[in-house]
Amino acid sequence: MKFEGEYLNGERNGKGKEYYENSKLKFEGEYLNGKKWNGKGYNINNEKQFEINNGNGKGKEYYYNGKLLFEGEYLNGERNGKGKEYYENSKLKFEGEYLNGKRNGKGKEYNFHGELEYEGEYLNGKKKDF
Repeated sequence: MKFEGEYLNGERNGKGKEYYENSKLKFEGEYLNGKKWNGKGYNINNEKQFEINNGNGKGKEYYYNGKLLFEGEYLNGERNGKGKEYYENSKLKFEGEYLNGKRNGKGKEYNFHGELEYEGEYLNGKKKDF
């Protein structure tokens, strides 16, 4: 992935553009402390997929091949709220809650074949042991 834009203290800050490996535009807008803050994201076919305003919004992320990787809510430029992750074969990988970009709260995790493997609580991206 290629990035053209402004940096401050080693992180993306200010205006910038992010590109897929095939040089098509992936995101154009503003970054704050390394996170997408204001702007629009595009899929590999150059179709608008999400818009972020002050780090907030609903959107989608894609694998390089154009297959859906994530769809859900964003807050402060990170996954926050409800969302779903997918394998490259388009099967559901995880559905549940996120906080600060990590799985946090209730969720369900599925294997590569789409079979439920875990249902329960997550804390900081990890299954919570009781």
